[in-house]
Amino acid sequence: MRDAVVVGSGPNGLAAAWTLASAGLDVEVLEGADTLGGGTRSAALTVPGVVHDVCSAAHPLAAAAPFFAPGGGPDGSGFDLQAHGVRLLQPEIPLAHAMAGDRFAVLHRRVDDTVVDLDDLHPGDGQRWRRVVGPLVDDARTLTDALTSRLRGVPADPAALVTLARFGLAIAGGPRVFAARFRGSAPAALLTGSAAHTAQRLEHPVAATAPAAAGMLLTVLGQAVGWPVVEGGSQGIADAVVADLRRRGATVRTGAWVRDLRDLPPARAVLLDLSPAQLDTLGGDRLPASYRRALRRYRYGPGASTLHVVTSEPIPWADPRARRAGTVHLGGPAAEVAHAEAQVADGRHADEPFVLLVQPSVVDASRAPAGLHPVWAYCHVPPGSDVDVTATILRRIERYAPGFRDTVVATHVRTAAQLARDNPVHVGGDVAVGATSLWQVLARPVPRWDPYRTPLPGVWLCSSATPPGPGVHGMCGVHAARSVLRSLGPSSGRSRGRSRK
Repeated sequence: MRDAVVVGSGPNGLAAAWTLASAGLDVEVLEGADTLGGGTRSAALTVPGVVHDVCSAAHPLAAAAPFFAPGGGPDGSGFDLQAHGVRLLQPEIPLAHAMAGDRFAVLHRRVDDTVVDLDDLHPGDGQRWRRVVGPLVDDARTLTDALTSRLRGVPADPAALVTLARFGLAIAGGPRVFAARFRGSAPAALLTGSAAHTAQRLEHPVAATAPAAAGMLLTVLGQAVGWPVVEGGSQGIADAVVADLRRRGATVRTGAWVRDLRDLPPARAVLLDLSPAQLDTLGGDRLPASYRRALRRYRYGPGASTLHVVTSEPIPWADPRARRAGTVHLGGPAAEVAHAEAQVADGRHADEPFVLLVQPSVVDASRAPAGLHPVWAYCHVPPGSDVDVTATILRRIERYAPGFRDTVVATHVRTAAQLARDNPVHVGGDVAVGATSLWQVLARPVPRWDPYRTPLPGVWLCSSATPPGPGVHGMCGVHAARSVLRSLGPSSGRSRGRSRK
């Protein structure tokens, strides 16, 4: 009998498996797809020799979260990406947000540089930014540790409480209240564009609190650790973790779709890097009726539709600074971003959708033959949409980069419906595995003190549908694995001669 079987090889499933294997447990990972990695997969989708990230492309949380931190995090128990050969490459500029025409708002690696740019756009706004955001950047490590925790209880460290209080004041009321602190529109655009990653409504002061929190964390991390890309593609993260798992004696299998929990190999613990809907299906009538009802009440967010492009030249952005940015938001002022996301939340395709774009070749020449440049972009769409957004996204890019269409060599679109088919954890194409509302941040997937442990004996959930939620940080898996270790007791680390780090 195995100590643990992990179903799903996304960042959280792999983090759970690695945490258990590093504690000496006998672990097996089962992945239904032919490629490991889930949301960190990369593939050749267009021109031979060009590597595209399939789902996630820029990785501020991989650069900041405790599991992936240099040295393995504060307690030394994590997976040090750099020590395992994964290079996080830093674009000179983390983020450029297209406002109108050739006017962009720019988030720099240093707060001082962001302040200068904001003051140039509207005198005084830079110093206001420094007062509101600057202290959070200084405390980015404390903030990240708190926001990637189990989100249960109050931090014991008084310094963490002060940081969280300051963070709460910065996001209270959502992007609209944040915007009221400034005279110009650029600060609000930077925050709102980052908040739009959550695919939630951004207008209401209460409903927008959770998106604003996510947006503020991303904004802070951009100035603390950057928004890096992985050299050679995001697949490198999964490949490094899997290689170390195998070194520790774990078994990792692909092409192993699980249709019923009874089909799994015997194990003391089963961890599911799956959606609540999949847990409901796999558990069936063995789950208590009340728990199944709670799983079915779990809300999913809008879908995403991705477009992978190959160009013959770097994108000719109207603002030259955007040509040095790893990530570009195409959304216009904050009100336009909020309007587009509201249309999607209402079940419609946005007239002018917010587009999130990553251009890895600004810092990573390894992903394509000389003279070619991969571009990754997506927009939000109604759940399960099978609409081809190629023309829409190309038009949005052309609006801020005249002449862009003339550089396009190849495209490959993946609709929300296709995303859901390719990776069923993304219900309806929801890559966040659940709506990022304030309630669901705290009560993912159901309101329980240990949200990872299910009512089925020996079964845990470890996906982004558990706290702290979406992102390539692995912490959902880490917290689930620690719950397993607490449950199995002191004998859980009974290594069968396996090496320990």
